[in-house]
Amino acid sequence: MKNTYAVDIRRKLHMYPEIGFDLPKTLALLRDELSKIGIDYTEKYGKSSIVATINPEKKNYTIGIRADIDALPIWEENDVPYKSRIDGRMHACGHDAHTAIALATLKELYEERDKINCCVKFIFQSGEETYCGAEYIAEDGVMKDIDCIIALHAEPNCEAGKILITKGPQNANADHFTLEFFGKSAHAARQQNGIDANMVAIKAYTAIESIMTKGLSANEVVIFNAGEIHGGTASNIVSDYCRMNCTLRTWNDETEKKLLDQIEKVSKMTAEMFGASSKLTMETHYPILVNDFDITERMIVSAGKVIGKENISDNQRNMGGEDFACFAIRKPACMFRLGIANEEKRSTYGLHSSKFDIDEDALDIGVRIFKQFVFDNMDR
Repeated sequence: MKNTYAVDIRRKLHMYPEIGFDLPKTLALLRDELSKIGIDYTEKYGKSSIVATINPEKKNYTIGIRADIDALPIWEENDVPYKSRIDGRMHACGHDAHTAIALATLKELYEERDKINCCVKFIFQSGEETYCGAEYIAEDGVMKDIDCIIALHAEPNCEAGKILITKGPQNANADHFTLEFFGKSAHAARQQNGIDANMVAIKAYTAIESIMTKGLSANEVVIFNAGEIHGGTASNIVSDYCRMNCTLRTWNDETEKKLLDQIEKVSKMTAEMFGASSKLTMETHYPILVNDFDITERMIVSAGKVIGKENISDNQRNMGGEDFACFAIRKPACMFRLGIANEEKRSTYGLHSSKFDIDEDALDIGVRIFKQFVFDNMDR
């Protein structure tokens, strides 16, 4: 079933994807739609984010619904009428769908607000992909009067009409950090006068990989990746600077701390061995996302009323980072994975793919599950 309003919003967002906190068109669309609906909203929480509230006067129970609104620096390859109009940017993770579902849910619930015996707070959040934007909103106190919070994520590994859901840990710790190495430039013909930062970085990288393979129990699940390495300016100059942009993923807070300490120490010792220096700078930290057992069970019950329990499966935990965790560490929370895959509609490409797309029939399923959860839990 098509939810024409959600489809229209999703396509408008998809055509004009924006990144991080720089979201003028996205925010303008949200402001315009919220004004048309007639609901009060505020932009006082976080950065480039909007929070709208239904029934703010009802203090008995408050349900939060979160949607991330930012896109990715990816060139879209899909040949569709709603293809991205901004080169090098694309909603390749489904945030346009998340936002459209939340806005459609808000619109329908607002029309039925007299039947809702609780407060419902919608969080339209920026910076999920790059800045852990949820932490900014949470630090500003948006969770203070929220009793539980729910969200969904588009899932191309699940057929449209079905959902995946997990009780307990779902997404790993995800740290994004920079390792910098400082050497000394010289002419390559007189390399003895310089300190090669590129060479130091490579040796440090090899040592870090050794920690991952030999310094941990085989039972530990850990990912280290240096996705970018930049160093040097010319082939005949000894490089005086090299930078590695890295990510570390773990399922254990103690393991995370231990490895970060070891990475910093190994980098420093390797650099000093060659007369160079190093620096580790943490860019963003995404905590482990843990779905609350009680809220997740309630979500399973509500979703079962919409799609049938036979269409609900357990979602295996994964190493992806998810800043919804910043809300979940403060109040009981649940995120489920909304199936969007349909081979006939070519919506089976993975997240962050340049050919990512969704079966738009799934939008209405997301709306109906959110609504059912609110009506099932408004009298808590």
